[in-house]
Amino acid sequence: MTEFAEVLRQLSAAQKPAKGASLYTRFVNRPAGRLLAAVAFRVGATPNQLTVLGALFTFPALAAVALVPPGPTLAVCVAASLTVGFALDAADGQLARGQRSGSPSGEWLDHVLDCIKIVALHLVVLVSFYRFFTLPSPRFLLAPMLFQLAAVVIFFAGILTEKLKRRTPNDAPPASPPALRSVLLLPVDYGLTCVSFLFLGRQDVFLTVYCALLAAHVLFMGAFLVKWYRELR
Repeated sequence: MTEFAEVLRQLSAAQKPAKGASLYTRFVNRPAGRLLAAVAFRVGATPNQLTVLGALFTFPALAAVALVPPGPTLAVCVAASLTVGFALDAADGQLARGQRSGSPSGEWLDHVLDCIKIVALHLVVLVSFYRFFTLPSPRFLLAPMLFQLAAVVIFFAGILTEKLKRRTPNDAPPASPPALRSVLLLPVDYGLTCVSFLFLGRQDVFLTVYCALLAAHVLFMGAFLVKWYRELR
């Protein structure tokens, strides 16, 4: 137990800064990922193995959304699997930093699977809407398409901005306080999207929650793009 606690301490010391992370990421996903990374460290697993394990939790759950009629049992299983997959996504990076074993190939694998995950999530929701939902209007089939667009743009532009900032002087004004940022960023946290699948068994509730998250992503996409462009200037 003492050795495990020491591993957790070392991983915590190698943690990413809290800036830019929502409440869910800071207080749920990263701590859960740290526990998984500590277990992986003890058993000798590699970051890439954790990345693949996260995919094995995520993609079957997404396939089930498209193939199985929604219900309470499916909702819990999908939300749990997506949440664990997201925690493993945090664990692989923490393990790589803790072991000092990060590599371009590992980062590439992580980002490629993340991109596939984001695209696939909204595709399977679109399929589920079409096959199993009684929608108020066919126009609601546009919701997953718009959500996918906003999520992919935020993901890609965020990564690109981070890369370009490493070689571009940053004279941007000071950021909002971390606590306020953490609250404001919660609606666009992938973890909250995972949790929203708990409502998949209630079509009206899930549709309402999903569309609310869509609206948040569209608004934040515009705000992020303006902010990141100004910072790079």
